[in-house]
Amino acid sequence: MSGTHRRNRVTPFGTFEAVAERGLFMGNRGNLRRPDGTQKGWHARGWVCCVTSFRGRRIDLDDPRRYTPLFFTDEAVALAAGHRPCGECRHADYQAFKMAWRRAFGLVDDAPLTAGDMDRALHAARIRRGRQTTFRAALHDLPAGTFVALDDRPGEAFLVDHRALHRWSQAGYGPPLPVPGTDGTVLTPRPTVAVLRAGYAPRLAARG
Repeated sequence: MSGTHRRNRVTPFGTFEAVAERGLFMGNRGNLRRPDGTQKGWHARGWVCCVTSFRGRRIDLDDPRRYTPLFFTDEAVALAAGHRPCGECRHADYQAFKMAWRRAFGLVDDAPLTAGDMDRALHAARIRRGRQTTFRAALHDLPAGTFVALDDRPGEAFLVDHRALHRWSQAGYGPPLPVPGTDGTVLTPRPTVAVLRAGYAPRLAARG
């Protein structure tokens, strides 16, 4: 851990780091605290992405009875890590995500679709045996808002932004780079990539 910073800043790889910056969004995966003081990767299957301020509510970051607050550079990072918009504090975004989910998977408007339905599909696609699930795809064919890793730059994450890639760091994004005409490792879960392709536009931090 760096200084006294909590290990609660999420990366596109779904891991946690200890940095000072909070980012544009917060969220949770349930209570991640173990009795011995270590931290789990997840608890509840409803991984949500929330605004950092809502109706004056205050969250005790160290309350062992509550969920563990997590923080994201922006929504694209949250989506890559397997989260979705919160249905309460981000109701409009949640509804837009839900509508795009319907389009992505060919569901008619009156077909049942609950948060639990989406959470089950996301959980099956985002994590396996405690590790992030990824897949391979042509980089030029991915929708904006997707996160990828390049074969020749292991350990680095890049945001797909229309016709460019932007290298991610906890401090923000680098300048635009050309999209290689190759395959890459997609960090964003398959269902979420389909939702992005169907028109959902995540809220992004400024790019370099």
